Amino acid sequence: MSQKSYDNKPTLYLIATPIGNMEDITYRAINVLKSVSVIFSEDTRVTNQLLSYYNIKNKLISSHQYNEKDNIDKLLKYLDDGQDVGLVTDRGTPIISDPGYYLAKTAINNNYNVVSIPGATAFVSALITSNIDAQPFTFFGFLNSKSSKRRKELEDLKNNKYTLIFYESPHRLIDTLNDMLKILGNRNVSISREITKKFEEIYRGTISDVINELEVVKGEFVIVVEGNKDVNDFSNLSILDHVNLYIENGLDSKEAIKKVAHERKLNKNEVYREYHK
Repeated sequence: MSQKSYDNKPTLYLIATPIGNMEDITYRAINVLKSVSVIFSEDTRVTNQLLSYYNIKNKLISSHQYNEKDNIDKLLKYLDDGQDVGLVTDRGTPIISDPGYYLAKTAINNNYNVVSIPGATAFVSALITSNIDAQPFTFFGFLNSKSSKRRKELEDLKNNKYTLIFYESPHRLIDTLNDMLKILGNRNVSISREITKKFEEIYRGTISDVINELEVVKGEFVIVVEGNKDVNDFSNLSILDHVNLYIENGLDSKEAIKKVAHERKLNKNEVYREYHK
């Protein structure tokens, strides 16, 4: 069902805030932060620093990953009363590896407007300075914190020919890079830390080069990894293994057989016979 964003209905504004440098915010975001009746905030301490910097005085309600669903009724009360609401996370754009999805979904499902106020997003800054193909790309966000599950996620991604983008915490960065080296191979990579801040730093090179060069493992990290450039080279795979590769990636056997026949320039029946041999 179509919804017009500017039809004077009460609105939930998803407001992008700076990812480091306080000046990376739009005039529109500042005006909306001033005008809404209340702001749902991932961490009120962080948001208060931003509001104080721009001399904005507004009511804040704590809304993070552990209590977001509990805030649904509070959000609806404001919207039902005809009041506009703002939503911010600690840094960057709400919902991108941050809370906000459930409140936005609630507003949409109750026929209220949800409007994005665009601005800073860490992975975009990291991508365009990475010296790696900017498009197409796959943004993954945070890999699993458990090593076995993280490796499984990387196995699922290793044949993706698009540039891969991840967020990672400092205490898991080296382990994640070592897992990438083992599973993805020694690809080109870019590691950005403290984006837009005074100590912004970008490491570029192969994964092994960056592991050896990393000195300061502090701050927020964005990892940009080159896609699989050999994804169309199946010379090391048997027809059976080739079909099973696509089945493991989610295709059914019929679709996988058709795809393998196309890529190997074979008759589909030939691939079918080999698979069912």
